[in-house]
Amino acid sequence: MHSNFLEEKAMSKVCQLTGKKVITGNNVSHSKRRTRRTFEPNLFTRKFFNPDTNDWVTLKVSAAAIRNITKNGLTACIKEAKAKGFM
Repeated sequence: MHSNFLEEKAMSKVCQLTGKKVITGNNVSHSKRRTRRTFEPNLFTRKFFNPDTNDWVTLKVSAAAIRNITKNGLTACIKEAKAKGFM
């Protein structure tokens, strides 16, 4: 079975594990003129193998979330994201 969390929660430009999303700020020129701009998270669509359910999971995650999955494991990261309400 192939479970897909992207179909459950189809948000654009939001990390499903860390909750990182687009924020706004200012472009500041040399003459100090300020114009609005956006800071977008570094997102990737990646497939991860979940050993608990023995299937593949497709997630839209940030680079920081990929590092967290490498360090702590997919199960721990998904559990933490659900506790924080990101999933």
